[in-house]
Amino acid sequence: MSNEAVGILEVYGLVTAFCAADAGVKAGNVTLERFDKNKPKNPEKLKVPLLVCVKFRGQVADVTAAVEAAAERAEEMSGYVTKHIIASPTDDAVKMLHLSGFDKS
Repeated sequence: MSNEAVGILEVYGLVTAFCAADAGVKAGNVTLERFDKNKPKNPEKLKVPLLVCVKFRGQVADVTAAVEAAAERAEEMSGYVTKHIIASPTDDAVKMLHLSGFDKS
């Protein structure tokens, strides 16, 4: 499975993450990985004080389509911070995909 590309989109808020993920999986033949969260240093200065990473796996073209559609949907809502595609992730990078701050109490 490590030969699949990875697409990552960091968005503002959980609702935006769900809507962006929905748009992404509809745009490309991708698998949705676990969301991850990050509380930024300056939450009082942000529109939404929670950053959520939406992660996709699949072939490069599908992941690219998914990330672009997800970013477009996120922009219609609260926005996104960054997006990135890793065409050929290492096994260690793939292991990191399974970590999630949502699992911590």
